[in-house]
Amino acid sequence: MFRDKTLLISGGTGSFGNAVLRKFLQLNLKEIRIFSRDEKKQDDMRGEYRDDRIKYYIGDVRDFSSIQSATIDVDYVFHAAALKQVPSCEFYPMEAIRTNILGAENMLQAALQNKVKKVVVLSTDKAVYPINVMGLSKAMMEKLMVAKSRLLKNDTNVFCGTRYGNVMASRGSVIPLFIKQIKEGKVITITEPSMTRFMMSLDQSVELVEFAFANAKPGDIFVQKSPASTVLDIALALKDIFNADNEINWDKAWGKNFRNPLLKRRNGKSS
Repeated sequence: MFRDKTLLISGGTGSFGNAVLRKFLQLNLKEIRIFSRDEKKQDDMRGEYRDDRIKYYIGDVRDFSSIQSATIDVDYVFHAAALKQVPSCEFYPMEAIRTNILGAENMLQAALQNKVKKVVVLSTDKAVYPINVMGLSKAMMEKLMVAKSRLLKNDTNVFCGTRYGNVMASRGSVIPLFIKQIKEGKVITITEPSMTRFMMSLDQSVELVEFAFANAKPGDIFVQKSPASTVLDIALALKDIFNADNEINWDKAWGKNFRNPLLKRRNGKSS
């Protein structure tokens, strides 16, 4: 499927982009284009991978002309560029709109003009019954993808989506934050302990992309069945792994502050 094809990864310098790149370098692709606005990370990748098949494009999904140029002669696109930090999107909702919605529109329109065979857009479980700006903007991105799919003439050109939960240890995942707090001996901070997260590894996230490339029809959104955990249980599991005794508390607005003796769990039981 991928032999002698050209793939573009928007947001290619992020955790997803690097994971997708490592996997797709094993395939017989002619060229992989890394599209992002971060020249420093691109230079770091250039030094790390040293593969002539990788081409680096400086640009911004908010700028249609840079995307339009980067997608010329591209066969496949994995669109991962996004603002995904929930607090940042809440504080600056228009920035989330410009990147997550208008940026996706630019990517899809450029792919339509340049007759890209398949585009997979990266979405999130927060797009389902969204309660925050990040989820709302990703839900709108999904709607744009479905709407653009109706403009495609046949199944040889496909726009589709993949929807993720918490990709463990990726940039934006809560796990690296908890590990940092544990190692520094700080209080583990949780906003709402009963909040559910659907857990995936980076490898599983790449496998979902591959499945979408291989099986999608226009407008499809793929969701991988994933184990669920509360944020509190994630913090407790990490404490067990590191044999740590850090306190756990969450937002004072909830009036909660539990210390280790009350929360410590061993062998699946609370003490």
